[in-house]
Amino acid sequence: MAAASTKSDRAALLKAFDEARTGVRGLVESGVSTVPDLFVHTNPYASVPLAPPGVSIPVVDLSLPAHVAAAAAAAAARDWGFFHLVNHEVLVPSGHPARALAAVRAFNELPAPERAAHYGRALSGGVSYSSNVDLFLSPAASWRDTVQVLFGPTPPNAERIPSVCRSEVIEWEAHAAAVARAVMALLSQGLGLGDAALEETSCLEGKLMVCHYYPVCPEPERTMGLVPHTDPGVLTVLEQDGVGGLQVKHTNGDGESFWVDVRPAPGALVINVGDLLQIMSNDKYKSVEHRVVMNSGEEARVSLAVFFNPGKRGESVLYGPLPELVSTENPPKYRRFAMPEFLGAFFKRDLASKALLEHFKL
Repeated sequence: MAAASTKSDRAALLKAFDEARTGVRGLVESGVSTVPDLFVHTNPYASVPLAPPGVSIPVVDLSLPAHVAAAAAAAAARDWGFFHLVNHEVLVPSGHPARALAAVRAFNELPAPERAAHYGRALSGGVSYSSNVDLFLSPAASWRDTVQVLFGPTPPNAERIPSVCRSEVIEWEAHAAAVARAVMALLSQGLGLGDAALEETSCLEGKLMVCHYYPVCPEPERTMGLVPHTDPGVLTVLEQDGVGGLQVKHTNGDGESFWVDVRPAPGALVINVGDLLQIMSNDKYKSVEHRVVMNSGEEARVSLAVFFNPGKRGESVLYGPLPELVSTENPPKYRRFAMPEFLGAFFKRDLASKALLEHFKL
């Protein structure tokens, strides 16, 4: 009976938090000096140690000859699932990522009534602003608020994007798509395929931008910005500000696992492999766990992630290991499926669940 009562109490608290329509930023504005119970994670940082000093994710340099960059990208995708991308100025004009980050910060730091006018969980017109997409599914909420814009396969209603960050968000999506096209070409080469192999499966057409805002936290050791998870799609292009907090779980050649800080690097974007690319590559590339830890600094963290997924989503369009990568010696490790099944499996779980790849394994 007590357990049922506790569950009911939690549901009521979640409902009240969501209906306040001001997110975690609203809690900070109210002056909270402790992390509310809804956001408390049990021993959030106790499971896996931090990496030794000096360990960092690989770097891929777009200014190198294409075959050299492709080899570096493939090695990073195979061994780490993450890498920094540098010297991409031909695709991303200097200064634009910083402007987009500043604009998203400006929206999240508007007065509460102005933000509340945009709050809602439905992707109305392809746009939403809320706190924790899995708020009612996860065992503990995380310390972040999020603006989501679904750019494809159907374009959003641009008027639904908050005006304070509208032009910057739209421009950043175009630049991120150019980066994704270049990276997909490198990763296709790394699989021994033509440059357009991934693009031809419509992997650039499904686009979701997720703009995360992680407010300053009074007790950073008791909660998380983002729980350990893998990204479901094909590829993620991430721009982060200078605050830091992103960590990647890496397992070395001796089987030892540790969390590696992805420290902000001036001029570098973060690229990571998603679950669907691990499936399509038949495990040649890997989708790895990552998380965002809270810090005790006095500045909120902002990041902009664009998730790329197939745009062709009819029940008759099937995805799975690319046929060119499958043979008698290398049989498929995953079954084929349509995107509605894949997306349905993702949205039925909380972010920390690791069941998505297992759901499709043979």
